[in-house]
Amino acid sequence: MANEKLHIVFASAEAAPFVKTGGLGDVAGSLPAALAADGAEVIVMVPKYSTIADEYKNQMEHVGEFYVPLGWRNEYCGLERLVYDGVTYMFLDNEHYFNRSYPYGFFDDGERFAFFSKAICESLQYLPDGFVTDVLHCNDWHTALAPVFLREFYMANPLYQNVKTVFSIHNIAFQGQFTDMLLGDVLGLSHIEPAVRQLRCDARSINYMQGALNYTDAITTVSPTYSWEIRTPEFGEGLDGILRRRENILSGILNGLDVKRNDPATDDRIHANYTREDRSGKAACKAALQAELGLEVRDDRPLMVMVTRLTRQKGMDLVTYSLDRILSGGVQVAILGTGDAEYEEALRYFERTYPGTMAARIEFDPFLSQRMYSGADMFLMPSLFEPCGLSQMIAMRYGTLPIVRETGGLKDTVIPYNMFTGEGTGFTFTHFNGDEMGDAVFRAARTFWDDRDAWNKLVDNAMACDFSWKRSADQYMDLYYGLHPEIERSVPFAAEPEPATEEKPAAEPEPTAEAPAEEPKAEEKPAPAPVEEKVEAPAEPEVKAEEKAEPKPAAKTTTRTTAKKTTATKATASKTTASKTAAAKTAAAKADEAEKAAEEPAAKKATTAKKTTATKTASTKTATAKTTTAKKTATATKTTATKATAAKKTAAAKTEETVEAAEKPAAKKATATKTTAAKKTTATKTAAAKTTKAATTKAAEKMTEPKAEAPAAEKPAEKPAPKATTVSAARKTTTRKKR
Repeated sequence: MANEKLHIVFASAEAAPFVKTGGLGDVAGSLPAALAADGAEVIVMVPKYSTIADEYKNQMEHVGEFYVPLGWRNEYCGLERLVYDGVTYMFLDNEHYFNRSYPYGFFDDGERFAFFSKAICESLQYLPDGFVTDVLHCNDWHTALAPVFLREFYMANPLYQNVKTVFSIHNIAFQGQFTDMLLGDVLGLSHIEPAVRQLRCDARSINYMQGALNYTDAITTVSPTYSWEIRTPEFGEGLDGILRRRENILSGILNGLDVKRNDPATDDRIHANYTREDRSGKAACKAALQAELGLEVRDDRPLMVMVTRLTRQKGMDLVTYSLDRILSGGVQVAILGTGDAEYEEALRYFERTYPGTMAARIEFDPFLSQRMYSGADMFLMPSLFEPCGLSQMIAMRYGTLPIVRETGGLKDTVIPYNMFTGEGTGFTFTHFNGDEMGDAVFRAARTFWDDRDAWNKLVDNAMACDFSWKRSADQYMDLYYGLHPEIERSVPFAAEPEPATEEKPAAEPEPTAEAPAEEPKAEEKPAPAPVEEKVEAPAEPEVKAEEKAEPKPAAKTTTRTTAKKTTATKATASKTTASKTAAAKTAAAKADEAEKAAEEPAAKKATTAKKTTATKTASTKTATAKTTTAKKTATATKTTATKATAAKKTAAAKTEETVEAAEKPAAKKATATKTTAAKKTTATKTAAAKTTKAATTKAAEKMTEPKAEAPAAEKPAEKPAPKATTVSAARKTTTRKKR
């Protein structure tokens, strides 16, 4: 099935603009279009309610009909097709169940949506144009029985065997709980014991959503934070145990927003249009809204609005508790919505008590809601829980700063204001507490009054947020393709040359970078190596390449053993960078003696390492390195002569001076390569005056110069030991100078 498109059936009880009562309608009206834009073939299935506008009904095309077995019934179902905004919608027609004045809230809702779920499954074999379903995506309890029916009644049909199911929880508080009498009479599942067990929530009831969670192949919810919250008893509404058991298939994907419809630059439902760059129209919207709602028309008072259901879940307990404090503190408030009678009456009371400051509109008016989004300064959303929430996204889109409680999607979408960095897109509080909410409101109000620059920056941040559906659709497509690994995703393959291009650079430097990885195996722990790499990056790979000949391990071990014997008592301070700093401080004294002997080999190492095999012979055992160096330098004979005499001296003194000479060139190469020319001049001038005193030092240094080439490749190996001896050597040289 390479490069074949996914075929997705998206089932929902509502879909904007045909029928909408909440966020589910917005999702079903926007997400399918984003999925289609991402390369999928999508069909959206919705009941054909009588409340759908005639302008849409008149465009529907009848494409088929069939009967749905529902318990002992056989119910008619018609398929009506409508292509809207590039997406195919299939309306399932049955007037007995859907010719109602409102989508929900009837005594037979359990039977109505059991029919809808069964009709979805049955219709998959009657879809036009040879549409073969790969993924059935169900939403909320209204379609929750579809995964159950699909598994129990349809898997014997080859057409259904490849269908994978996804179930999305939009609000776990609404689960579809009904009497268990429906098991046999309507669902026809009473004789299937596993189904009964997985649907039953108590001795007398069944739970549609519980059945979906047990039967589906993947579970999603509408925000990452909410996906974690519903696994707890506090938010799980009795289903947290199942969600914890199936958490391996549970994920949270944040909802998106219809950014075309909710655009202040083009929205014809608001008083004046404006953009993020030019927000002058927002001031006009505020003044017009204040006048429309009977509030004082003042631009120096912040206007805070709510567009919500008046229920406890939306935080109305906190609102009624804090309104006195908020209104008397100079903040204007306007609230639009309907809900519980106690909250409606409370809002009317505050409107009477604070005329010109408080406005309550107990109604549902989508056009007024848009004018409130655009005209307000702040948007209050203190929800007890909020799976995702779209209102705060719309508010930010219109430059209205949200004040929210940190829960669910509110926490995922609103970044709290940081007064020190200026970051943020709104104001938040943590606990479900009226005083905390009031404090958050006045933090926002004080920012509005006292720091208008910071306020404008927050508005700019909020309007810049990307809440488009493309981001969410990409995550859903990843989920779908994860359920169908046999189908190759053609769109990502266009972007997948990246791993190939990444591997090439990784393969080129790593042969050279792996050579040092072998040397650390031979006890290379010092930190100075990276410093040297920065300066002598080209030289190091060559030395590392030479070390593969394996003569150096022997040289390493001999050097380490002698160093260990002589510097055992001095090892405490040797592994730090103190030796390098000490060498730098005494550079003036040491440059005379060490630089002349050390820089010549260093220059030879840099020039001849690439062209000749001198470094290869230098990287052999210590004896061979000494003879080859004697041939290169005129003073090498002196080195070998003094080696015999120096060998008779104490091993400790030799090692100190030897390693000192070896480390000095290495340290100077790393830290003073840019000033070597000047140091060479100084060294040559002072060399003649100090030849007699430094004769033995030169001899010892030259004796180790062959080793200095080996340590150049083994820089990390020799650094630990010399660091302890460098200080004593530095003291000797400074003492000589004083004398």
